[in-house]
Amino acid sequence: MNIGLTGYLLSAIAFSALLAILLIGWRRPGPVGHVLMWAVAVSVLWSVLFAWQWSRPVFNPGFLFIIEVFRDSAWLGFLWLLNWKATGPEDRARRYLAAIGLVAGVIALALVVRFVISPAIVSDEPLRDLLLLGKLGLALCLLVMIEHLLRSTSSADRWQVKYVALGLGCVYVFEFYIHAEALMLGGMSQHMLDARGYIFALMAPLIAISAARNPRWELDVFVSRGVVFQGVTLMAAGLYLVIMAAAGYYVRVFGGDWGTVLQVVFLFAALMVLVGALLSERLRARLRVFVSKHFFSYRFDYRDEWLRFIATMSATDSHEDLPVRVIRALANIVDSGGGQIWLRDGGRTYQLAGAIGMPGQVATGIAIDDPLPVFLHDSEWIVDLPEYLQYPERYGNLVLPSVLDDKDAVWLIVPLFHDQDLMGFVVLMPSLSVSRLTWEERDLLKTAGLQAATHLAQLDASRALAEVRQFEGFNRLSAYVLHDLKNLIAQLSLVVSNARRHGDNPAFLKDAIATVENAVNRMNRLMEQLRNGDVEPRYQIVDLVDLSIQAVNSRSTHRPVPELEVGGGPFVVRGVRDRLLSVINHLIQNAQEATPPDGEVRVYLWRDADQVYLSVKDTGCGMDADFVRNRLFKPFDTTKGLTGMGIGAYECRELVRFLGGNVQVKSEPGKGTEIQIQLPSDVGDRSGITDATR
Repeated sequence: MNIGLTGYLLSAIAFSALLAILLIGWRRPGPVGHVLMWAVAVSVLWSVLFAWQWSRPVFNPGFLFIIEVFRDSAWLGFLWLLNWKATGPEDRARRYLAAIGLVAGVIALALVVRFVISPAIVSDEPLRDLLLLGKLGLALCLLVMIEHLLRSTSSADRWQVKYVALGLGCVYVFEFYIHAEALMLGGMSQHMLDARGYIFALMAPLIAISAARNPRWELDVFVSRGVVFQGVTLMAAGLYLVIMAAAGYYVRVFGGDWGTVLQVVFLFAALMVLVGALLSERLRARLRVFVSKHFFSYRFDYRDEWLRFIATMSATDSHEDLPVRVIRALANIVDSGGGQIWLRDGGRTYQLAGAIGMPGQVATGIAIDDPLPVFLHDSEWIVDLPEYLQYPERYGNLVLPSVLDDKDAVWLIVPLFHDQDLMGFVVLMPSLSVSRLTWEERDLLKTAGLQAATHLAQLDASRALAEVRQFEGFNRLSAYVLHDLKNLIAQLSLVVSNARRHGDNPAFLKDAIATVENAVNRMNRLMEQLRNGDVEPRYQIVDLVDLSIQAVNSRSTHRPVPELEVGGGPFVVRGVRDRLLSVINHLIQNAQEATPPDGEVRVYLWRDADQVYLSVKDTGCGMDADFVRNRLFKPFDTTKGLTGMGIGAYECRELVRFLGGNVQVKSEPGKGTEIQIQLPSDVGDRSGITDATR
């Protein structure tokens, strides 16, 4: 059996089975489904007629050629209707689809008319080449529609059409190739003709899969500017290749002995020109403008523009600073090559804050009362330099600064407003595609400028907040230092006041020297903190019993005299010895100041399995619940008048929390107060109590 005949028979069987499946399985198909069944039926007819021709040549080749035209037109109609049904009646993108349909219809009609006028395929090469060019045109239109379908279908729906697109795409790439080869070489290879049946047979299962996934072939297809742009680009490239192939053929025919060489060189040069054109940013930009003007109501796809703008502004992985990203975001809108951004420096001038493709350093700034900032602030206009040079009366008394007077480098000046304040402006270089600014570009640039100004204002606010936090940290450190100095002064004042009465007492002198020594050590640590901003604390294993005894003894000169009660043990915690001692001292001092001389102040120590507890309880005036909740631990809030700093209780709580503990307060007016400190126990080798550090 002839190998070509077998292929066409397989194709006929495959498409017949597919047609049967569609007729049996689809009870109520939509319009697209009906066109699909007609396309499959025409494919069955084509396969049968070619199988018949391969077994016994009885048909006019021109008749078979027209059957191919009907087959191609049916598949093109299926793809065209699939895309058309997804667009609304008012959708301007239908112009793009209508243009493709019109081109394909004209080609198919011309081929049919040619067959009616002369059913025979004449040997006249020019007429035969016209028929081949028509076939190439139909194949190209079909490939464009396949590309359009894949790009415009959402990712959620693409799985429904990918197999039919794969099958038709591969088949018509093959068709495009063999007809282009026939055009250039003067005829088709017999091997290629024998393979056509097998290749079409492979398409049938892929279409069956997509048909099973789409019972009615109704898809939600979104036609975007990007899809139309890619489709127009593909069609233009295909038409270019068809024309160049035809020209190459005639170069070979009329080139004599050099014909074949000239054809190869010509086609290679044409391919280089095509690749260079596709890589040209200027050409692509102008093509994008052409598509927007002729197929859509608006120049911009605002959804895509805004997403691109936000992505550029929020590109945290970019090495560019925010001002530079503002330039890039605004330049992308009008296909500008770059520009400069000028921002107010906090005073009365605007300074250059970034640049792309333009000088990044200038000698002077622009004063806030310069004509340009005044004009931008008063008019809120975008300065179009070509318009300014041609119609200066539209800009009043505007005089551009000398640093922006380069007519070849400066194109637009876009103001950046935030809360009605001109915080800066962006200077853009000439565009690659836009020769004249329209209302759409102006409105989009002004809106994007407002959004960019908001980002810049947030950046300024973040920097100001960081500075405030630095000052806050310095102020907090200063407050802690003043608080410690106040306590040290109180200790030294007590030594001075008692020296007149007990100066000759050796025991008093010993205690006074110890007090002065302790004060000197603490003041040295404070000086170190002031010099370095802060000092990393040295954590130690500390025994709270020793600290409590020391604190009670140091406060025993005041009434009521504190008493210490210890239950169980050990009371080992991890912390900074001096700071913990300061906390206990502060709690005892506050209890004494709130308790009359004949009252009581008791310090209790106890523990459980994991926690160590220290409680200071007094019989003083007490506090109400509102004071404990809202004022006790509020920094810089004190009831001691000029003698208090208002940070002692706050500092105690923060230190205990930092060590992983907690502070609880129980108080009632007239019945006293109990402040309880809870710290994690750190029972270990007692030999390392004073030396262990973290």
